[in-house]
Amino acid sequence: MNVLFVCSRNKWRSLTAEKIFEDTDGWQVRSAGTEDAARIKLTAGHIGWADLIFAMEKKHVRRIKEKFPDMLHSKRLICLGIPDDYRFMDVELVELLKTGVSEYAE
Repeated sequence: MNVLFVCSRNKWRSLTAEKIFEDTDGWQVRSAGTEDAARIKLTAGHIGWADLIFAMEKKHVRRIKEKFPDMLHSKRLICLGIPDDYRFMDVELVELLKTGVSEYAE
């Protein structure tokens, strides 16, 4: 399964998620950001590649739906509700990600 994590700048939340889930059996993992200043900017290629998309906040879900409305029909898009309050690999962020993603892990 191809799993994509999305936040604003792809520096802390989604990049942390990519790092902690990259060795999950059966998952190919990538991350991207919705803003122009993102480390890796979200593209149609990312959306087309992904089977499952985790967005950190509702604003990311909204931006994805606005920018790629015709590409989401066969995709699962899930909001984790994780605010931009954490740094890369923050212990609390890692726990929130593991808890939020665990119910979707197969």
